[in-house]
Parts: sequence; structure tokens; C-alpha cells
Amino acid sequence: MSDLRYYGTGRRKKSVARVYLIPGTGKITINKRDIDDYFGMETLKVVVRQPLVATQNVGKFDMLVNVVGGGFTGQAGAIRHGAARALLQADVEYRPVLKKAGYLTRDPRMKERKKYGLKAARRAPQFSKR
Repeated sequence: MSDLRYYGTGRRKKSVARVYLIPGTGKITINKRDIDDYFGMETLKVVVRQPLVATQNVGKFDMLVNVVGGGFTGQAGAIRHGAARALLQADVEYRPVLKKAGYLTRDPRMKERKKYGLKAARRAPQFSKR
């Protein structure tokens, strides 16, 4: 077996995904589990496959993913980001397609910190006149 594998790191919110693309049949394994076992919602599975669909590589690569932190939506976004970066290592010609779709841009939105005097980031204590 050849050691041909392409690597990309993806991040979204608190999630970090290490994505390896290996030439194969299109099998996606996340944390040693099949994608159908790992993600319950169909929309998250679609998000993970978006870079492969955009570059027309759906059945050409097996995806091995190790993802930690955050929730399922953040993890799916991190995997998408990492897959797009790994595809760039496979072929630089994919850059315009991935860039136009926005898969190479790291989503900067993060959780806002809690401020003193408030119950949450913006939630103030309940107001009462008397």
C-alpha cells in the first residue's frame, strides 16, 4: 500500500479536525466510526461532503477524520474546512473553486464571553420596579 495521503487541519468554534484524504472509494470515517453512525442529521453529512462535491471528487478519496471539541455542528464545519485544505494539497487547481464557495475561509465567529454584572454574555438580570 502506498503512503499517499493528503492532510488538512480545520477549525470552527471550539472544534479542531485533522483530515486525511487517501485515494479510495469515498468512505468517510470520523473518530473510527462511519459518518452515518457519527452524525445523526443529514444536513451535517452534506456539510462534510461539500468540498468533495464542489471539486467533483466524491468517489475518489477516502476521508479519515479525527475531530475533538465543540458540538456536532462545529465539528462538521471543522471537517469541511480541513477537507478543503487537504484537497488543496492534492491539487492546487481546486483553489478557485473552493475559495469561491468559501470553504477555505476559517469562520471567525466564536462564543462571546460572559460579562460581570450580567447572567450571560448579554442577558441582564430581570428588572423589577419594586
